[in-house]
Amino acid sequence: MPNEYSLAPFFEQTADLLCIAGFDGYFKKVNPALCKLLEYSEEELLSRPINSFIHPEDREITSKHRENIFQGKPLLNFENRYVNRSEEIVWFSWTSIPKVEEKLVYAIAKDITHIKSLEKERNSLLTKLTKENEQLKKLNYTTSHDLRSPISNLLTIFELIDKSTILDPETKSFIELLEASANHLKESLDTYIDGFKNNVSLNVKITRVELPASLDYAKKALESLLQDAGATIHADFSDFSEVLFNAEYMKSIFLNLLSNSLKYAHPDRNPEIRINAEMNNGIKQLIFSDNGIGFDASKAKDKVFGLYQTFHSNTDSKGIGLYLVYNHVSNMGGHISVDSEVGKGTTFTITFKKQ
Repeated sequence: MPNEYSLAPFFEQTADLLCIAGFDGYFKKVNPALCKLLEYSEEELLSRPINSFIHPEDREITSKHRENIFQGKPLLNFENRYVNRSEEIVWFSWTSIPKVEEKLVYAIAKDITHIKSLEKERNSLLTKLTKENEQLKKLNYTTSHDLRSPISNLLTIFELIDKSTILDPETKSFIELLEASANHLKESLDTYIDGFKNNVSLNVKITRVELPASLDYAKKALESLLQDAGATIHADFSDFSEVLFNAEYMKSIFLNLLSNSLKYAHPDRNPEIRINAEMNNGIKQLIFSDNGIGFDASKAKDKVFGLYQTFHSNTDSKGIGLYLVYNHVSNMGGHISVDSEVGKGTTFTITFKKQ
């Protein structure tokens, strides 16, 4: 058995990028994979200084690291850019081992161009999302602030009304309902504005939230709509009635899910809404079902929680409510799923973070 084996097949046939460079700044040997990627022949790569293939902006930093190699220090995971014959940028990640006594550097490179492309795309997306998020925050703050004044004026008018002079019980009931709704709206606006001022979105307060109380809040806020629709709500919190959550998030979840059921009620029947708190293998789940018009879950299931996503021709639908519900649940470490069938209704299942 021979004591030595030829490494030529590995060098010539591997898809990895291999080369041997001299301390004089020239390639001494390159493998076919490197030639193919840079689109130069072996003769061309050996005849020109290595720096001539390196991106102009990376030549200085490459030279500095090359000095360390000349001192016998290996170079690990060094990234720089080359420019191929088609003038396309190719990103390399180098591992280089010097042989000082031979004045040679043995190097292997990985083509990470696709990774850098993904990073660039990701950074661009993050920049865009950050900008849009700031615009949304500004819009939310402005809207909440501008709405608070007319709501305060409306509440002042209610205070000036002498309800004892109103003889018609139905009229008195309507005025009380309007006043209650205005108070709920002002409370929500105050919470949003305080949140913007204190930047509480970065530190969401988690408390023990009573589900029945959150549901009652939503029912009162939507009382007239529920009555007009002839809606029936069946709630069962016998398995559990409280969760560790953000109180305002929970109110918003009930408010948006109830609104959604009313908005997409079936025209041939009154809305019937069932809300069940269930324990499944020690995990708390809130199951919210209605008998509305539903939708084709096989087509829209992955998009239903997207911002501005709508699946019906309802002019009142803006595609924001379910987006908020999804974010409230996700921000609290939970998960929400949906199941729906056209003409039969929709079921949302909220799985809370294990507590």
